[in-house]
Amino acid sequence: MRRNPDRRAALLDAAIEVLADEGARGLTFRSVDRRAQVPAGTASNYFANRDDILTQAGERVYERLTPDEAVLAAGLAGPRDRAKLAELMHELVGRVAAFPAGFLALLELRLEATRRPGLREVLTRRIRADLDANTGYHEQSGLPGDSAAVVSLWLALNWLIMERLTLPDLFTPEQRHDLVTALVDRLTRPPRT
Repeated sequence: MRRNPDRRAALLDAAIEVLADEGARGLTFRSVDRRAQVPAGTASNYFANRDDILTQAGERVYERLTPDEAVLAAGLAGPRDRAKLAELMHELVGRVAAFPAGFLALLELRLEATRRPGLREVLTRRIRADLDANTGYHEQSGLPGDSAAVVSLWLALNWLIMERLTLPDLFTPEQRHDLVTALVDRLTRPPRT
């Protein structure tokens, strides 16, 4: 197997685009080579088989979606209240929606994982790590809400992003903005006594 990390990343980015545009059935070494604009046979020199490229494409999506240190640090600046949490959730929705191919590729990979136990194992591990990191960051930050609120926000916002990318006319941008703010408010509101 070839080891050029930049070429591997470019091939995985091409695989993500193919998954988003053509679905899992359209993902072949040939389609990845074409999308990456490399000579035929290049992808097969980097990946052992189709399962290998599917699982590595899933990992690559998360690499590209992970915020940089500056974004994480900004999340801890200023008051740690519901308004700050809403700001962070709006940033998250915007960041994920700005990489539509990644999110759509993940949807394809999740469907494919129902038929491929190895892929399901990789995605479960990766998504669990992402969720645990989000929960840990939230708990350490002092932002309002407990771990159940974080998981609930994660689930709701993933669905909202899916609606935005698959049925963009279902909600206006203003409605989506208001929904994110309302979710944060309702899920982090202290219980009534």
